[in-house]
Amino acid sequence: MRHHVLVLLSVALVTGLAAGEGDAPAPAPKKSLGYSDTPIIPNQKWHVHDGERPQPRVVTPGTASTQELPGKPPSDAIVLFDGTSTDKWSGKWKIENGAMIAGGGDNTTKDEFGDMQLHLEWSAPEPAKGSSQGRANSGLFLMGRYELQILDCFENQTYPDGQAAAIYGQWPPLVNACRPPGQWQTYDVVWVGPRFDAAGKFEAPATITVMHNGVFVHNRLTLNGPTPHRAVAAYQAHPPKGPLKLQDHGNPVRFRNIWVRPLKGYDE
Repeated sequence: MRHHVLVLLSVALVTGLAAGEGDAPAPAPKKSLGYSDTPIIPNQKWHVHDGERPQPRVVTPGTASTQELPGKPPSDAIVLFDGTSTDKWSGKWKIENGAMIAGGGDNTTKDEFGDMQLHLEWSAPEPAKGSSQGRANSGLFLMGRYELQILDCFENQTYPDGQAAAIYGQWPPLVNACRPPGQWQTYDVVWVGPRFDAAGKFEAPATITVMHNGVFVHNRLTLNGPTPHRAVAAYQAHPPKGPLKLQDHGNPVRFRNIWVRPLKGYDE
């Protein structure tokens, strides 16, 4: 009996292997990720659905902030202030409870930036003091020249092109999205600086897109030039990068969670 069982098992094993070998498909050739016989995309060097085009870099997204805690920046961000050190700033603003507090003069980054995505959080003092431009006045200067206004405009009116999230002296925000004083407010900015040729001739204006507390207040807005007080300024040639500057206007505005991502081209 044992002999018959072994014979049957052997036959079954051989038959199974044969059947498996006969039924299994041959390894398929590696498929292309795209096509090379399609038209070239206008103004590019790549075919439509080109499989040889570089894959986008992988970036770990950040996390959202709460009123209690700042969020986490994206993995490729340059962190300018994380609540612990002002080493990346030239000013000596004090740190208190994870926030950098305006005082003692303007505060400028040691590094310079051109086109970028920028995230910044700020909070007006509570209780509110003053009115119009005298309430929690500060400013974010891009490239050291172009001001995105910081001001407590919660139930506080001022001239529209000088209110919170205004391009100072040029454009008011589309809406007033201010939170009450004491609460954290967010600016998310996409900045494209002006362009000058090698001889310093003006070629293209700066543009800015801004979300204030998650609300669009500027959408690819064109700036008229730098943003002085009570004046109109024209573009003058300057380097393609400049520092960020936070203004000390005599009000103890708090800042936290400041980071930038330099904007790069496609396929980089």
